[in-house]
Amino acid sequence: MSGQDHGEDGVSRRKVLECMTWAGTGVLWTVTGGVPRSLGIIDSAEAATAATPGMSFLQISDSHVGFDKPANPNALGTLEEAVNKINAMPAKPSFMIHTGDITHLSKAAEFDNAERIISQTKLDVHYVPGEHDFIDEEVKLYRERYGRGTKGHGWYSFDAGGVHFVGLVNVVDLKAGGLGNLGAEQLAWLEDDLRGKSKSTPIVLFAHIPLWTVYPEWGWGTEDGGRALEYVKGFGSVTVLNGHIHQVMQKVEGNVTFHTARSTAFPQPAPGAAPSPGPMKVEDARLRSMLGVASINFKQNEQRLAIIDTPLQG
Repeated sequence: MSGQDHGEDGVSRRKVLECMTWAGTGVLWTVTGGVPRSLGIIDSAEAATAATPGMSFLQISDSHVGFDKPANPNALGTLEEAVNKINAMPAKPSFMIHTGDITHLSKAAEFDNAERIISQTKLDVHYVPGEHDFIDEEVKLYRERYGRGTKGHGWYSFDAGGVHFVGLVNVVDLKAGGLGNLGAEQLAWLEDDLRGKSKSTPIVLFAHIPLWTVYPEWGWGTEDGGRALEYVKGFGSVTVLNGHIHQVMQKVEGNVTFHTARSTAFPQPAPGAAPSPGPMKVEDARLRSMLGVASINFKQNEQRLAIIDTPLQG
């Protein structure tokens, strides 16, 4: 789908933090025998050098075009800064995925402005919606722009560079506390989509709300995400990319690497560090160090995966 075509209750904050790796400027991941492992937090330049040539793509998320509150009075401007950073990359990525909340209020002008800026990358962009993209009165503006050729509320899959990508929608029927939900129809489609795929095929699932339980008290998880993960259990290399929480968190469970991306608009607090989630005001000098993009590199045969997070500044 290009820009043109288309539970876990009572988890303590300590337990949540114990199963996560908090990332800084760059984190390099390698996959050996289908099992990812982190080489740790490293400088982005070093990460770029360490990442071997291969099929690469970018993840961008939570641009919230139209947001103008104190946490960032110019979200469109910081999106443009992210695009400038992408355009300055020495090696052009194969394509880009956007993991939702393109806009803040699902207004036509917001979608238009987002397209005007993002199209400057001259990359094919594959979108999934965030909850902020589905709040227009007739819930049609996202689908008119990005829903062609998709199933249901906008889910789809495609293949690139030997990797099978699956874009999922978990923001249509939010559950108690704002937890994401995939629903029976989409889960049946996912099971069928993966049927017959070689277990050696690297799989990338991407959706807006994390498919893993980050912090259920804030709705940071997907109620039936575990069912989706059951379908990829037998694959050697699985990567799950999400947005929504506006910060980098990573976790490895068996064959699955989970990764959430920074926003290009505003940060949110760490789980449990504030009374509730939402835009977090930081000193102006720190804002751009908390916003950014991620690049992901795959190399055939060596099963090597590198995820490099790059802030807008710092």
